[in-house]
Amino acid sequence: MEAALVGVGTGVMKPLLSKLSKLLEEEYAKLKGVRREVESTRAEMRSMKAALEALAEAEQLDPEMIEWRDEVRELSFDMEDCVDDFMARADSKQDGQKGFLKGFFDKLKKLKPRHEIAGEIKELKARAIEASERHKRYRLDRSTPGSTTCDIDPRLHALYVEVGKLVGIEGPKKHIIDWFKDEGPSTQLRVVSIVGPGGLGKTTLGNAVFQTIKEEFSCKAFVSVSRKPNMKIVLKDIARRVGMAHDPSNDDEQWLIDSLREYLQDKKYLIVIDDLWSTGAWKTIKDALLNNEHGSRIITTTRNSAVASFCSTEGDYVYRMEPLSPIDSRRLFLGRAFCSEDLFPSNLKQVSERILEKCAGLPLAIITMSSLLVDQTTEEVWNNALAAIGSSLSSDEGAGDMTKILSLSYFDLPHYMRACLLYLSAYPEDDIIEKKSLIHKWMAEGFVREVEGKSTFEVGEGYFNDFINRSFIQPSKLDPFKDLERYGEVMACGVHDIILDFITCKAKEENFMTSFGDAEHRGKHNVRRLSVVSHGNRMVTVSGDLSHVRSLSYFGYTWQNFVLDFPVLRVLDIQRCRDLKNDHLTNIEKLPLLKYLRLTGSNSITEIPEGIGKLKYLETLDMSGVTIRKLPSTMGQLQRLVRLYANFKYACLSDGIIGQLQGLEELEDVQVSVTELEKFVQEVGQLTKLRTLSVLVKCSTLSEKVDNTRFLGTLISSYNFHHLTIYYHNYTSVSAIKKERNYTSASLLSLEPWCPVNPLALRKIWIYGYSFDKVPNWMTSLGNLSVLTLGDMYCTGPEDIAILGGMPALVSLELLTWYGRNGKIFVRTGFRSLKYFSLHIHYCGTAVEFEEGSMPKLEQLKLKFQSHTKKCINYSFDFGIQHLSALTKLVLVSGTHNNKNIVRNVIEAALEEFRHRPVLTWKLEGSLFCEHYDFHRSRLGKTT
Repeated sequence: MEAALVGVGTGVMKPLLSKLSKLLEEEYAKLKGVRREVESTRAEMRSMKAALEALAEAEQLDPEMIEWRDEVRELSFDMEDCVDDFMARADSKQDGQKGFLKGFFDKLKKLKPRHEIAGEIKELKARAIEASERHKRYRLDRSTPGSTTCDIDPRLHALYVEVGKLVGIEGPKKHIIDWFKDEGPSTQLRVVSIVGPGGLGKTTLGNAVFQTIKEEFSCKAFVSVSRKPNMKIVLKDIARRVGMAHDPSNDDEQWLIDSLREYLQDKKYLIVIDDLWSTGAWKTIKDALLNNEHGSRIITTTRNSAVASFCSTEGDYVYRMEPLSPIDSRRLFLGRAFCSEDLFPSNLKQVSERILEKCAGLPLAIITMSSLLVDQTTEEVWNNALAAIGSSLSSDEGAGDMTKILSLSYFDLPHYMRACLLYLSAYPEDDIIEKKSLIHKWMAEGFVREVEGKSTFEVGEGYFNDFINRSFIQPSKLDPFKDLERYGEVMACGVHDIILDFITCKAKEENFMTSFGDAEHRGKHNVRRLSVVSHGNRMVTVSGDLSHVRSLSYFGYTWQNFVLDFPVLRVLDIQRCRDLKNDHLTNIEKLPLLKYLRLTGSNSITEIPEGIGKLKYLETLDMSGVTIRKLPSTMGQLQRLVRLYANFKYACLSDGIIGQLQGLEELEDVQVSVTELEKFVQEVGQLTKLRTLSVLVKCSTLSEKVDNTRFLGTLISSYNFHHLTIYYHNYTSVSAIKKERNYTSASLLSLEPWCPVNPLALRKIWIYGYSFDKVPNWMTSLGNLSVLTLGDMYCTGPEDIAILGGMPALVSLELLTWYGRNGKIFVRTGFRSLKYFSLHIHYCGTAVEFEEGSMPKLEQLKLKFQSHTKKCINYSFDFGIQHLSALTKLVLVSGTHNNKNIVRNVIEAALEEFRHRPVLTWKLEGSLFCEHYDFHRSRLGKTT
């Protein structure tokens, strides 16, 4: 059951071969009739592995190739299911009775699985031989086409759109031109990199800027690079368009670079490099485009944020394209569909608004939809077009260009990441997808490859971030009332409906994911992954053969009356299901291969059945979305359990159950009372692999808190944690809490005794609700700590800031304090890696000041002040913000808005010196009112 890479094109070929080899090496192979069949089957499958991998890289396949590939892929799934089922049953027998009769019963009980496995593998081997013979008959090993998915690049049309038909371009075009003129020395070479997803209009914008300013340059060129560029051809294209004469027979890349540098050295040039896909291509092009101090300009366009950042070095600029505004979206849509808004029938107004909402400002989607609806005035036709978004639009012939453009991004992905992308088709439209659970499901399915020096989760997190960089997904909020990024880390994502439509159609084409409604029309292939969405109180009924389902994702309020009998299920994710009850899980033991189980959204789930102890392969148990009052003693049998997330009280566990989970690496959301704390710490000490712990300690009085801090200190000082969260929760009355805040130095807690045994192991620390005296000195030794939250520190002094500033790897810092010493908090040097800083000052009377050179990489700053009067020192906003040279976002949170206009004027004046001025958000605490001042797009833009 070891993890191995699973691909869209190759199925489970790699893990299957690994498991067949393991089957031959272990005791199972001694069973009569098994070894011979396994050996010959492995040989047949191995011979087809290389051919499958070659086909996985091809963008276009002949029908015969597709049929053979699908057949072998399905065969690999069936064979792995057979092997896993046999090994699970054989293992369960070996774990059975002990004592005098053990040997007799073992032999007796193995007869049935031995007979079954031999027969099943024999049948599967016959299928493998037949597929291999067909491969030879059709000569499917001939070279496969690797060209792009279209003969004519659909983006080419963007270069020839009439100016009068362009919508929403003027503002971005003016912004880029103004930046070219206003920033830095006029003779310096400047680069603007335009980045955004496919179909957002990057080529159109780049061409609009090019056409507007090209007459100011003696040499100019607009060159497309493409996904798999021949760099010699690209360099020749640049040379030809700038007017450089060259020998067509000379194909030497270095000669072309040297010749271009010599030709351009005394010229003022403007060059647009459209559609960059890799940093390697840019390196070659950049070598040829020297900085000749003549005021030359370069524009690049790309779908990848990482590539855009690489193109724009110090002094250059990344322009992130945004979707069209609702007004511009409507103008573009109606202009294409009816030539004029005056000709638009009023009865279509409501459905048109819903279509535009689905298009979400993506010009390509708007143009595609309007093209399908040209001169159509029937409401039924428009409703059908609306229904097609998110289900079948990308398979429509009229959506050809859009599908081709999105296909370019898909095939640019490494083949091992495509399965991870297609897995997003399991989620409903407009769903908020939690990053952590998504990656754990990828891991359970075997989609994430192993990389030396990194955990599997870290590799999967790299995939997730790459999808953001490539604009397949967008960062989203888990909670609409919280900041988009928590500690500088994206915690969730969303998928644009048009992109989700493309992914869904691709997943259906590959028989990767079956959505409810398609189960009855799946054709000849078995259902491998099933997504069921129940809307409202409607009961859904899924029928058919579900015995081959490996992943079941269920979203909805009403629970489908499934009998939990999925012999090969690896992933079970039940979300937002209010009707899910304890008795629905009574047959949980009928999922013998389950690796991932998640339950959310039901107040009726309070217990986990005893049968869960039989899920010996379970790795992730996520019950954080339900309130568990009882966990069975059989959970101690889950020796492969790595992650346990549950909103439960320590008291609901049977004695010693946590200490039995020897494979546990992550334990989160445990509630412990002070009377249980010592025992809990002792149990945790038995878990030698534990690296992540989140614990909520419930106390009633200050004395209880002080008396038990030594147990909490033991958690840090004795164990090798990577991530640690300790949250103190006080249930005393408000008046009692106010009395407790009259601290003396003797009543403040000290974190100094909590010195960790291995400081370099710690990566993230959150400590909430403990009023302590100072930042402990041992924090200077936390060389790998990247995220730190401390609250509440009584009085912050210069020595505390100095310790925090000396932590070399610290990227995110959240500090909650009551006061600053002598009414100020000075931030001087240090914080060399910090990008996100949140400072919460509980009481009036403290000002903040950043000195020159402090926090050189800070991108986001959040300052939170409590309610205060007009003359409060917090209103002195001349706090050195101009010294934060890398700042891109400033968030101010206050409990009052009496002086909002004063603050606005002061901040605007302070930001005048910025080259890249940040977005200022002035948020009023306790209210949904929020102002955003955007200094990028205009002098002062405001949204409420």
